Amino acid sequence: MDTSMQPPANTQGAQPKGFVAKLLADRHSVPLSIALHLVPGAVIVAVYAFIAAPLVRTMGFPIFLAWAIALAVVLFPLQLFLLWLGKKQTGRFTMKGVVHYRDKPLSRGKVFWLGAACLVWMTVVSLSLTPLDNIVYDWFFTWVNYQGAGPDGTAYLQGYSQELVLTTLLICAPFTGFTLPLLEEYYFRGFLLPRLPQLGKWAPFFNTFFFSVYHFWAPWTVLSKLVFLYPGVWLAWKKKDIRLSITMHPGSALLMTVVGVIALASGAYSI
Repeated sequence: MDTSMQPPANTQGAQPKGFVAKLLADRHSVPLSIALHLVPGAVIVAVYAFIAAPLVRTMGFPIFLAWAIALAVVLFPLQLFLLWLGKKQTGRFTMKGVVHYRDKPLSRGKVFWLGAACLVWMTVVSLSLTPLDNIVYDWFFTWVNYQGAGPDGTAYLQGYSQELVLTTLLICAPFTGFTLPLLEEYYFRGFLLPRLPQLGKWAPFFNTFFFSVYHFWAPWTVLSKLVFLYPGVWLAWKKKDIRLSITMHPGSALLMTVVGVIALASGAYSI
């Protein structure tokens, strides 16, 4: 059979159309970007309220586990969605062309030192700004009365035995301590941030602000999050290297989780 006139096989997948094409475009409109930043947070709150919290209360575990479940239920499918978008664009499940800032333009040494500086900044400043969170909560958000609400970072764990708290943290650690923050970085910094070229130098501020607001379950932390997240987001945008914000955000979460578990397990700290 003569195949000389047949077109070559399409190895890149069908050309995306409609809303998928808008999502994969190099530029998102501001309203679309705001929606893509905030909708996952709204869904997380809904999953917590209607599914995770009732389940965890029935189990008798600290409510922190409910938030971990709600985050996982939303963020893991969100990661699969990014891979699906890659399939629509390339014909295979991949983040290539979907999640940007992954070409590793910086040397490992620069990533290490810049990332370490951002990690220290986020860890130290986030803890130092707890009084600011207290002020904002007392002035504007005392009406938020779900279990564990408040600027105290351990409020989600209080009222339970030390053993149960430690068990909960050990269950959640692989997820809240690294994996879920990593998925947030892929989505917010790798997918959304690069698609705001029309905002120029304001793009990292826009991204940091709406990422902070996305945490609907802790609105009193928006101001402090702007302060301790912005440097890492700005560097990832400026250097076009997502490893910087990954070192900062999941890295800080991992550090604080490990320190917290060790402190509880050793008896150096109690809830």
